[in-house]
Amino acid sequence: MRIYVVGGAVRDALLGVPFQDHDYVVVGATPEDMLRLGYRPVGKDFPVFLHPRTQEEYALARTERKTAPGYRGFVFHTSPEVTLEEDLVRRDLTINAIARADDGTLCDPFGGQRDIEQRVFRHVSAAFAEDPVRILRVARFAARYPDFTVAPETNALMRQMVEQGEVDALVPERVWQELSRGLMERRPSRMLEVLRDCGALARILPELDTLWGVPQPELYHPEIDTGAHVLQVVDCAAAAGLALPARFACLTHDLGKGATPADQWPAHHGHEGLGVPLVERVCKRLKVPGECRDLALMTAREHGNVGRALVLRPATMVSLMERCDAFRKPARFREMLLATECDSRGRAGATRSLREQPFPQLAHLEAALAAARGVDAGAVAQRCLEQPQRIPEQVRRARVAAVRQALGGAADDSDDGADGAPTK
Repeated sequence: MRIYVVGGAVRDALLGVPFQDHDYVVVGATPEDMLRLGYRPVGKDFPVFLHPRTQEEYALARTERKTAPGYRGFVFHTSPEVTLEEDLVRRDLTINAIARADDGTLCDPFGGQRDIEQRVFRHVSAAFAEDPVRILRVARFAARYPDFTVAPETNALMRQMVEQGEVDALVPERVWQELSRGLMERRPSRMLEVLRDCGALARILPELDTLWGVPQPELYHPEIDTGAHVLQVVDCAAAAGLALPARFACLTHDLGKGATPADQWPAHHGHEGLGVPLVERVCKRLKVPGECRDLALMTAREHGNVGRALVLRPATMVSLMERCDAFRKPARFREMLLATECDSRGRAGATRSLREQPFPQLAHLEAALAAARGVDAGAVAQRCLEQPQRIPEQVRRARVAAVRQALGGAADDSDDGADGAPTK
């Protein structure tokens, strides 16, 4: 019985990056051996055990055989005769197929150390093609290690898998799991680039993939291409350390530009409204959690209005807050503002830093919301006891007045009708 550390812990130690979890593979043992030593079984498809003291996972060395399409169609085999190399060959990438023994020596039969030095993602064997989740994992790894590139032969294999329909067999929950994890990595744009290079983005997020080649006005978007803009926006969100809902909102905020008529390009008037049903469709198909869905819909609908907040009248700002339920959920409103800030800063090109691109709309709308939320709605209601039907109107008027006073706006409290912003 021999125990090895495998996978991410070995890889990240060689890369010199922090890691927490350890995965272990046990060679030369049976499930009965593990139970005798006090390990607790937890594996469903193949024998995995929890260490009696550390609770870390120990898996028996195994082989696998593809029996059906998709990523669930596998039969696993474990026995004391399965060798370490037979276990490692089933892994996805060479950099994940390195094992470390107790004495620190490395077993690297597929050149993982070489690929770490050369910063290359390379598949271990043709068995890579049997599991479409591996395409998503490679893309996620690219977001985590942005200086790595995909080996040409691995990209060709991934493209072949897409063409053969393997990606279509992925269940929505697994797509969302990998997509959301990739969005939380250092450079989410790399995930999207890898998925697009092999054709997988067009299968799992066609609404996003169609944005490449859609032009925008160069005056407002030096990057011109809408797809390139989205890459910059999601990287801006990562650099700002935004939470997952805001990062997903950044990913989907401009889907409507893929639906504007080509004869109107590079203008995209009304793309906010066009984007809302597309975001809804993506969220429904991928079973996106409600928190992420709601913020994405709000950002797609309102990012144009937020962008022109400095010219909105007080009444229009209050209408914006009402549509966003900002009085009950101010934290979510701020998340939407932060996502829109990334939209603004992700349109100036890669040569300018975030600090060089001010976004005064954020402080402007936050001050407006603070003033509006400062209105004592109960006191207003007390003054309307004889005409209770007027309470909503009077509360709104008080909020508009408070915003006007806080921002030094004009006396006109009429709504300027800005339900959609001129699109840039």
